[in-house]
Amino acid sequence: MEQSVSQYTHEQDMARMERMNKRLFILALVLVILLVGSNIGWLIYESQYQVMQSTVEQEVDTGEGNATVIGIGNYNGESETDSNNTEESP
Repeated sequence: MEQSVSQYTHEQDMARMERMNKRLFILALVLVILLVGSNIGWLIYESQYQVMQSTVEQEVDTGEGNATVIGIGNYNGESETDSNNTEESP
């Protein structure tokens, strides 16, 4: 059974859909602008820091024994030596 819709009702529905499409398009633009702004913000935040690398050389005078340099973790650039090991290396 077919039902007919008046031209006036059809035009109202189309006007409603046009308004809804316009709102959704504006929402999509706002979301894209926020995404780009967020990425730019992170780039600015991350570029504030410099990556610094340094190489540390350590010389150990063992005297008569062996010295094992232990450098586990970073203790303000200091490390320990173990001079209790008096075993000779082969």
